[in-house]
Amino acid sequence: MVQILILRELKARYRGTALGFLWSFVNPLVLMVVYVWVFSVYFRVDMEHYSVFLLSGILPWNCFSSGLNEATNSIISNGGLIKKVYLPSEMFPLVYVASNMVHYLLSIPILLLFLIFFGIKLSWPLLFFPWILSIQLLFTYGLALIVSSLAVQFRDLLHVVPNFLMIWFFVTPILYPVGMVPERYRPVVKFNPMAQLITAYQDMFFSNRIPSMASLMILTGLSVAFLAIGLAVFGARRDVFAEEV
Repeated sequence: MVQILILRELKARYRGTALGFLWSFVNPLVLMVVYVWVFSVYFRVDMEHYSVFLLSGILPWNCFSSGLNEATNSIISNGGLIKKVYLPSEMFPLVYVASNMVHYLLSIPILLLFLIFFGIKLSWPLLFFPWILSIQLLFTYGLALIVSSLAVQFRDLLHVVPNFLMIWFFVTPILYPVGMVPERYRPVVKFNPMAQLITAYQDMFFSNRIPSMASLMILTGLSVAFLAIGLAVFGARRDVFAEEV
C-alpha cells in the first residue's frame, strides 16, 4: 500500500507535464547547474570546489525539509480517505518522506557526475551512504509522525514548521564549513542532528573521507529514539484524527 501511494504521489507531482517523470532528473540537474554557476562564476567563493561542497549538503537538506514540510499536512490532506477507509494512518507521513527520498536518490547519479567533472575521487567512503541515508529516513519519519499528528489539532504548525526549518537551515553548516563557525557557537552545531548528518554527507562526497563513526553511532541511536517517540505520539493521537480532519 505504501509503495502504491508513493507511486501515486510521484505521478501526481508531474501529472499533465510534457516530460512527466523525467522532471525528477531535470529538476536536480538544473538546481546543480545553477548552484555551480552562481557560486563558482558569479560569487567566486574562496573555497576549492565550493559548489560540490554545497551540493553535498543541500541535496539531503532539501530532501529532509521537503519531506517534513509535506508530511506535516499529510493527515489533514488525506482526511477524506481516513474517514472512509480504515488504513494504518502512519503510512501517510511515510509516503511524503519516502517520495522525497526517491527524488534525492535520483539526484545521486547526477551528483556523482559532478564529482567526477570536478576531479573529486570516488572512493570507498561512499559505501557509508546507505547507513547515513537510513539514519536520515528514520529521523525524518520520527519527526514527521510527531508534527503530522499534532498539526491535526494545532493547525498553526502548518506555518510554524516551514519557518522553523528556515532557521534550522541557516544554523546547519550547509552554506559554510563547520570550521567557519565561531568557537562560542560550536555547541549549536554539536547538538544539531542535521548538522552532524550533513557533515557526514560532506565527508563522504566532498572530502572523500570516512564520516565520524562516533557521530554515526550517536545519530543512529537518536534516530531510533525519535522514531519511537514519533510512533508513541502518533499512536496517542490516532483516535481523534477522523473527528478533527
